[in-house]
Amino acid sequence: MIVKYIDTPLGKMRAGATDEGICLFDFEGRRMMDSIMKRIETLSGEKTQEGDHFHFKMLEKQINEYFNGERKQFDLPLYLLGTPFQKRVWEGLMKIPFGDTRSYKEQSIFLGDVKAIRAVAGANGENGIAIIVPCHRVVGANGSLVGYGGGLWRKKWLLGHELKYSGKSNQMDMFS
Repeated sequence: MIVKYIDTPLGKMRAGATDEGICLFDFEGRRMMDSIMKRIETLSGEKTQEGDHFHFKMLEKQINEYFNGERKQFDLPLYLLGTPFQKRVWEGLMKIPFGDTRSYKEQSIFLGDVKAIRAVAGANGENGIAIIVPCHRVVGANGSLVGYGGGLWRKKWLLGHELKYSGKSNQMDMFS
């Protein structure tokens, strides 16, 4: 896996790619980074080395468009490396529309198992492709900002950013 750091308005993010696609895009200094990196290396069979990769150009273009309010959906080649359950959860996250949120319970129901709330939350926490696999769109049952590996201040910023560009400005005070 080739890795490099990309500067964003929310700080440096570590990007990782194999020829199959982007397998990492997460905030520098994230507490779970070591376990996420170990999982990716194990499942991809590739050791980490710094450098450039042809997937990074498209990643940087699309993430800049997102931060500029010009992109609401990503169409990057992703290489989701996790258990079958984790991959199902991450694929479900990508179905939460830009500017919307779901509670952990709603996400569990969406995935077909209302009793899987804790497991869904755990898989969200193991997501190593921040923003693109939008785990920031999952909130507490009462709409509170709970649990985000990049820090709650970033979750609040991302949700406010998406509301601003979603046309749902009547809800802006929730995250501003």
